[in-house]
Amino acid sequence: MTAVAERALFGIAETMELLSMSRTVVYEQIRAGRLQTVHQGRRCYVTASAIERYVALLESEAEADGHTA
Repeated sequence: MTAVAERALFGIAETMELLSMSRTVVYEQIRAGRLQTVHQGRRCYVTASAIERYVALLESEAEADGHTA
């Protein structure tokens, strides 16, 4: 995740690539409140810290389910 540490904001397409998720899944996670966004005008961005929190959430859920992260 070194690319995340180098930048502050990512568009949805960049977020999809970083997380290896489809557009639909990214928007589902946003609507569910699991992946937070900020808005600049009409554009929607995901912050680097939101991506890091989301990955940490996935890791903690995997550990709770008995899966290794």
